[in-house]
Amino acid sequence: MRTAVISDIHANLEALNAVLEQIVKLHVDETVCLGDIVGYNASPNECIEIVRSAKITCVLGNHDAVAAGLEEPDSFNLLARWAVLWTLVQLKDENKQFLLELPREQPVRDFFLFHGSIHDTNRYIMYRQDAIDNFRELADLPESPRLGFFGHTHVKTIVSDRFGVVSASVPQEEQILHTDTRYLVNPGSVGQPRDGDPRAAFLIYDDIDRVISFHRVEYDMQRCRDKIVNAGLPPELAERLASGR
Repeated sequence: MRTAVISDIHANLEALNAVLEQIVKLHVDETVCLGDIVGYNASPNECIEIVRSAKITCVLGNHDAVAAGLEEPDSFNLLARWAVLWTLVQLKDENKQFLLELPREQPVRDFFLFHGSIHDTNRYIMYRQDAIDNFRELADLPESPRLGFFGHTHVKTIVSDRFGVVSASVPQEEQILHTDTRYLVNPGSVGQPRDGDPRAAFLIYDDIDRVISFHRVEYDMQRCRDKIVNAGLPPELAERLASGR
């Protein structure tokens, strides 16, 4: 089965549409989302409605949690706080309810979906100890899946644990997964990449061939940037899209 994995849409409608159009061309069987449908950009309702209508399996992100009223943005920087509080006001009731009902993590066949860290939506996987902790949590889950997909950092990442040796590598366009190894994989961000490449990011997981392929796609960034400014959101949010940082 071929699964498209997307994450951190962050209310970027133009990027989401471009990614979904590319996914259709790649003939996948399903699409899953690792959270943060909203935040930063200016089309939160439209993005949620696409995820809802397409019946995309999705977990809750930290921006989603604040926009739904589940948490306070205490750990957010000024720009993120401004944008998520704007989002909180903009959301339609049915879209807020959709966010409220999202699980924080979800098993899907032979892999596990979560946003930041397993059992902690807000924690990042950035350092070796973070990965070690998450591999331990992954092994303790029912069925002990060997593959976990996470978002939150906005950077495509692949971390492996082979016989207790944890290592990170720069993802190749295609990555073969070995049966004796556990993996934590981040597809990068649809709506606000932070790896220096401003194109929208996603991946495809083929569980038959056990191959992950990373993809990037151009989108109408200027339209997204104009909508940010016209909505009265901080112009810095529009400017950062072009840098991919």
